[in-house]
Amino acid sequence: MAQKTLRRPSLLQLVIAVAIAGTLAACGQAGSQPKTSSTGSQPKTSSTKAGSVEPWFAGYVDVTATPFFDFETPSTKARRNVVLSFIVSAPKGPCTPTWGTTFTLDEASVELGLDRKIARLEQQDGGIAVSFGGQLNDELATTCTDVDKLAAAYAEVIDRYHFSTIDLDVEGAKLGDHTVGQRRADAIKRLQLNRLASGKPLAVWLTLEVSPNGLTEEGQATVGEMLRAGVDLAGVNAMTMDYGSSRAAGQSMLEATTVALTATQRQLRTLYSRAGTKLSDAAAWSKLGATPMIGQNDVPGEVFGLDAAKGLNEFVLSHGIARVSMWSLNRDMTCGPNHVDVKRVSDGCSGVSQGLGEFADRLASGVAGRLP
Repeated sequence: MAQKTLRRPSLLQLVIAVAIAGTLAACGQAGSQPKTSSTGSQPKTSSTKAGSVEPWFAGYVDVTATPFFDFETPSTKARRNVVLSFIVSAPKGPCTPTWGTTFTLDEASVELGLDRKIARLEQQDGGIAVSFGGQLNDELATTCTDVDKLAAAYAEVIDRYHFSTIDLDVEGAKLGDHTVGQRRADAIKRLQLNRLASGKPLAVWLTLEVSPNGLTEEGQATVGEMLRAGVDLAGVNAMTMDYGSSRAAGQSMLEATTVALTATQRQLRTLYSRAGTKLSDAAAWSKLGATPMIGQNDVPGEVFGLDAAKGLNEFVLSHGIARVSMWSLNRDMTCGPNHVDVKRVSDGCSGVSQGLGEFADRLASGVAGRLP
């Protein structure tokens, strides 16, 4: 597919964008530039109150997993918001976005009816976001080495599907490459300014690995790169799954998850403070998301059950966490007779006995917000 070129804003649009960005920084929303005075740098303060951010639930949908998931006809209200995943680089086109390397955007329209499905869900008042990256394949920022072309690749996806929320899922070795991290941050900042100038703000979430100790050092560095570049982060979405040896003996999956979220919230306050913005306790919680892997996790012996889903929902509501997701809506059902070993992870079922869509229903209970 031919690569689209990111439209350069006019002089008037640039003036408007700079003015808006300056206003955000002055209000302490962007969280990237310290406020200076004659006495030196003074941290800004965010006074977000608990409950001022309406939490939302959106389950991930693995677009290319078979059998293909019919997200456009949600069976319950809990399924009306989705995060479509994953956009990655084409094998022979470093700046060409594809769905899991399997389909270009045009091919997904023809083979999957994806454009039609998205339009159908939106007609039913559904909210849709897109996730770039993931564990497998090459994230666009790792292969597309030109910042202008990288921003254009992101914009191609966003503009085609009219997304206003994106998710950057950065995992594994991709976290440790600071050249890639800086390129990613610069492209996203450029994209946000461009969209502000056209009156279409973009919410950006970072999805990162966590342990009961919170974000890894590489994860913290990735957040810092975004903030220093001036990216206005909607929040950090913690992947509360696959803890392995970091989970203490006898510690339940729910306990490990709530401890991990608490540690991550503290880290966010520190990271924002270093970038020049002082977050209140409530504001830091409202910059946090949680995404468990329902049922059987990739790590043997780790099972996030229905009771854990209920407990996480209660924790989210009591702490003012802004976002809840799960991996994945494709898996939110009991395994059939063809999947004999439920301790082996399946793309199409959870590995636990449940009702259809029950994980989504429990995690979304009382989380009424529509995905922005």
